[in-house]
Amino acid sequence: MTVDVREQVADLPRQVRDRDRLAAVRATGLMDTGPEQVFEDLSGLAARVTGSGRAFVTLVDGDRSFWKACTGVDASSIEERQNPVEESFCYFLIGSNGKPFIVDDVAADPRTSGHPSVGPMNIGAWAGYPLLSPGGEVLGSFCVIDDNPRTWTPADLATLETLARSVSAEIRLRQSLAAAEEAHTRSADLAHSLQQGLLPPTPPEVPGVEVAASYRPASRAGRSDIEVGGDFYDLFRTRGSTWGIALGDVCGKGVQAAQVSSMARYTIRAVASENRPPADLLDHLNTAMLRQGAPRFLTAVYARFRVTPGGVAGTLALAGHPPALIRRNDGTVREIGTPGQLLGIFDTCDLTDVRFRLAPGDLLLLYTDGAIEARPRPGAPARHQSVFNDADLAHTLSTTAGMSAQETIDHINDALAARHGGWASDDTALLALRVPTHRPI
Repeated sequence: MTVDVREQVADLPRQVRDRDRLAAVRATGLMDTGPEQVFEDLSGLAARVTGSGRAFVTLVDGDRSFWKACTGVDASSIEERQNPVEESFCYFLIGSNGKPFIVDDVAADPRTSGHPSVGPMNIGAWAGYPLLSPGGEVLGSFCVIDDNPRTWTPADLATLETLARSVSAEIRLRQSLAAAEEAHTRSADLAHSLQQGLLPPTPPEVPGVEVAASYRPASRAGRSDIEVGGDFYDLFRTRGSTWGIALGDVCGKGVQAAQVSSMARYTIRAVASENRPPADLLDHLNTAMLRQGAPRFLTAVYARFRVTPGGVAGTLALAGHPPALIRRNDGTVREIGTPGQLLGIFDTCDLTDVRFRLAPGDLLLLYTDGAIEARPRPGAPARHQSVFNDADLAHTLSTTAGMSAQETIDHINDALAARHGGWASDDTALLALRVPTHRPI
């Protein structure tokens, strides 16, 4: 049985033409704009990882579904990159108030069997996640289409969900930056808020491991412009019992540094879902930065690890970044990681995976160079003091034996503050993993 398109129009969910939702779509400024590499890369990654062949970043107003990005479809002009809203599956997702819409067999599913686009677009299976505005309105979808019916695996859906959040984050970041520029609200508070938006509010809980992190922005020295830093960190589950931990430092500050930082985070998360080794993942990030013409280079460290009966087992790679530090339960500290090339400069990267293990009481510390460059404010009475360098950091870490992950982070921040006297020359991000000495059985 076929369904007349005019009947579909009449049956469109009321949320499609909701005034607030339409205003949110217009506010993106993306309708009827040309392809952009960042969105094309994400749709291409979705098509490749799921093996679906087609993937879309779609924005939906009251009349059209506009394909900001489309992989596997021969549509070069703006006019070709859209279809009427009633001929798009996206309105199902909008009508569900942003819940994912997953169909394994569109011809057999009663929700879609009579849909007018099934035949013309050769849709066998469809899976989509919402793109959300800062206010929670559904802007459209991040979806994949397979020609044939199929069962979407948990890994497929986890990848789509992560990439959809990445697209939403990119849109929100652009809107935040545009609003800041238009209003000329170049204040320290806004800069701090934007920086915090690029970082996880709190690290997730990892069963069997203590986690602690901190981010301290550089002092402003009276400047009136927005000084958004480029430091970032992230901790997330990749696949199964495996976790990923990343920390990086974009060269410079400001809007461009924030954009590169955001792009690096969502690229790392997306590629990590493929469970690649750290060196391979960072090499992929380097390729993405070069393809997108990232205006700043980046140093980064990425580790993949899992909790074991004896503690933690992992692999780590450095890309132009200071080595990670492991503090053993007895206070012994050693560097971990082989130096590698920074990202965003060279076509190829020489990066090395290094294995590590943490036993009960051991702690892994990742940090940005603000932790090894602390110095008093120029001209301050304490200017004779030396820079807090890598040897000072290792010594400070050696005195934290027996401390929890959070106590260790606090102790290091206190030592840095004692050296720079409240004036930080650079942003500082710290991230620690510790295996408790008394672990639940």
